Amino acid sequence: MTDTTPDAVAEAETVHTLSVEAPQAGNRLDKWLAEALPAQSRSRLKALIEAGLVTAPDGPATDPNRKVRPGESYVVTIPEAEPAEPKAEAIALTILYEDDHLVVIDKPAGMVIHPAPGNATSTLVNALLHHCVGSLSGIGGVKRPGIVHRLDKDTSGALVAAKTDLAHRGLAEQFAKHSIIRAYRAVCWGVPVPREGEISGNLGRSPADRKKMAVVKHGGRHALTRYRVEQAYGTVAALVQCRLATGRTHQIRVHMASIGHPLIGDPLYGRGPHMTKGLSPELKAVLAGFPRQALHAYKLGFIHPVTHQRLSFRSPIPTDFNALTNSLEAI
Repeated sequence: MTDTTPDAVAEAETVHTLSVEAPQAGNRLDKWLAEALPAQSRSRLKALIEAGLVTAPDGPATDPNRKVRPGESYVVTIPEAEPAEPKAEAIALTILYEDDHLVVIDKPAGMVIHPAPGNATSTLVNALLHHCVGSLSGIGGVKRPGIVHRLDKDTSGALVAAKTDLAHRGLAEQFAKHSIIRAYRAVCWGVPVPREGEISGNLGRSPADRKKMAVVKHGGRHALTRYRVEQAYGTVAALVQCRLATGRTHQIRVHMASIGHPLIGDPLYGRGPHMTKGLSPELKAVLAGFPRQALHAYKLGFIHPVTHQRLSFRSPIPTDFNALTNSLEAI
């Protein structure tokens, strides 16, 4: 029999250890888990798989289509249930544009987009529910109303949210076709060579760390980033413009790290030796102390899904980002 007895590892989550029996061999992972854990919906289990919360003998199993084999053991981590609906919160927002159909926000670093385990409040969704007073698109579901795309918590910049279902569908179609203009500025370690080019490589969950994405040889999703060095700071760092041809989780951060130029301040992908020899103690302290990945979504452009007008928005470079580049000017 499959052991479905949960082990309490913390108040915030439950862990199930499951074993595949011979008659179950060959089933899809999501289907087998749905039978083994009837209290969980198949869509919920698929989301857990894709989030890296199901571990196989060879590491995180992130493909719901994976075929299970007899004798394999899987560990399923189920996070604590979130509140059914996020609550409206009076959080100040910087609005770049707004009409009856959509709103473009200048998101600050440190703000999470939607409620998730560990971040149930003070998110952009909480702020939008208060700001829009019930006029957000419901397509994203009760936990992500109006959300069409995301920026990482510590990435700043321009982001659009839908206030009507018509706008949501129109924007989502443009994102799916990769016709949205999204340009970022980043400060990376070292100076990329060549100074202008493309970085491609499928992105998927890292087999070594489920919290990280990685360029993978098998599976994953196609990703393409175009970059151009705008300014080099000696050989220590560079200001780089990145444009997304696709939009995958952590795409710029992973792609830049994959060519040996991770972003300054990146806690996941920026660790390792860096070229700081000969720098002043003050500049070394600035570089070591930058509190987030140096990444800012400075330009966002799309066709208005209702009026069909071409819109383009620029988010001012934030103070901390400017302070970083100003310090690097001394090199």
